[in-house]
Amino acid sequence: MGFQLKAGGGNARRGELLTRRGIVNTPAFMPVGTQATVKAMSPEELRDAGAEIILSNTYHLYLRPGHETVRKLGGIHTFMNWPGPVLTDSGGFQVFSLSDLRKITDEGVHFQSHIDGTMHYLDPALAIEIQHALGSDILMAFDECTPYPSTREYTEKSLALTTKWARKCKEVHEEHVAAMEEKPALFGIVQGGMFKDLRTRSAGEIMDIGFDGYAVGGLSVGEPKEEMYEMINHVGPILPADRPRYLMGIGDLADVLEAVAAGFDMFDCVMPTRNARNGTLFTSRGRVSIKRAEYKEDQEPLDPDCECYTCRNYSRGYLRHLYMAREILSMRLNTIHNLHFYLDFFRRMRDAISENGFEEFREQCTVTTTTDTSIQ
Repeated sequence: MGFQLKAGGGNARRGELLTRRGIVNTPAFMPVGTQATVKAMSPEELRDAGAEIILSNTYHLYLRPGHETVRKLGGIHTFMNWPGPVLTDSGGFQVFSLSDLRKITDEGVHFQSHIDGTMHYLDPALAIEIQHALGSDILMAFDECTPYPSTREYTEKSLALTTKWARKCKEVHEEHVAAMEEKPALFGIVQGGMFKDLRTRSAGEIMDIGFDGYAVGGLSVGEPKEEMYEMINHVGPILPADRPRYLMGIGDLADVLEAVAAGFDMFDCVMPTRNARNGTLFTSRGRVSIKRAEYKEDQEPLDPDCECYTCRNYSRGYLRHLYMAREILSMRLNTIHNLHFYLDFFRRMRDAISENGFEEFREQCTVTTTTDTSIQ
């Protein structure tokens, strides 16, 4: 894997992530396909919307259908008919979210399946083994996602554990790729909670181990926006400039703009897909709640400025009807639109960086990324 910077204004960067399955233009948004599917979308529709890379999840595919099953069925790309790059989360965040069902030790995590209650154990070596079995193009090191709020004492212990596990992940990964001609990448993860000096320490320790790319985790876990932005602006610039920088789990577009300004390149979030299924749609005029009665007889497209399949063919009134009737087509059309909107937003942002106009783009987007509105 390689990473090439193409343009930049301030800390904002325009680049190309070179993977064994193609180029990913950055800043990049990765639609979340947790269980080897982006909910309500076919792989062909994802490509049509502009997706170049998707994210899938180690924890979920380990539990169902099992990583060995995916391996026997040709790996995740054949399994789900997606020809492009796939990044797999290590499972650390999912284990973090099961706080009532897990026990962390120095070596790994014992946890209870959310599906059937059976007990399982996940450690750095197994997390890497699962991701290689899946056939991931970008693997993530197994980390301990520090909860918010956390004491300094807990955060320091969590940081040390993440570093220890990162070393093991790299060791196991290098054993796997030693004989490969086209090698997948491995990203390390920076933790450190809401303490700047601990973030700096974590970044230094992860960089000393050496990874193909660097991610920042443990943000957007309940902390105030001001604290999140403080950490984003602190950590982004200290990560290596010649490697991709991935801000994990951040998808609110106002947060994305802040992070791109701080030098981050890669993002993932369930916001566009989850909101679509709940009837909240992102448009050039702001967020729209399609369930509102004012759209019942509205003949206009959802977003007059959008060229997606949904906006070209269906009215707001029809989209409201589908949602109120709980039709499956509602989820599909809403998701097609929201993902198209997100991916087009990132495309326009990349163009703005290339043209040295990122700050102007950021200023113009402030209203539409933060405002709930009804279209007039």
